[in-house]
Amino acid sequence: MTANVSETRPVVTAAATAAPARPVGRVVLEVVKFGVVGGSGVLVNFLVFNVLLHGLAWSAMVATVLASCIAMATNYLGFRYFAYRDRASRTRRQIVLFFVFSGLGVVMESGLFYVGYRVLGMNSPLESNAVKALSIVLASAFRFLVYRTWVFQRDAHRTT
Repeated sequence: MTANVSETRPVVTAAATAAPARPVGRVVLEVVKFGVVGGSGVLVNFLVFNVLLHGLAWSAMVATVLASCIAMATNYLGFRYFAYRDRASRTRRQIVLFFVFSGLGVVMESGLFYVGYRVLGMNSPLESNAVKALSIVLASAFRFLVYRTWVFQRDAHRTT
């Protein structure tokens, strides 16, 4: 009986063990970039909303929808040229999908706002802003998922 003691085992390096962390790091960076662009959109959304509703005494629903639409338009540039600039180049399909899904986000956001503002009667300046904030957060989770999945898809030819 003989035993083979010269058998070689593969050497595991730190780089080999760190490989699974790279996709996680990429998603974390993507979430941070989404947050930067989304945060600026939230500021635009709140500014327009408060000027229209509390400053100019417009209807609450008109104020929230218009504010969301203006923020949506400004966000497109931030997502396209900052958060998802490494994704496939701009196409008509991408623009249409962005505005379709953003429109769905506005509908979600406005519906949630309506429930809080009209149904629950949260219509003081502080309450209306709290309802607006919650509706933005919930609609933003939806937007993040659809933007990264369908709107700003990875270009199959790029490796990063």
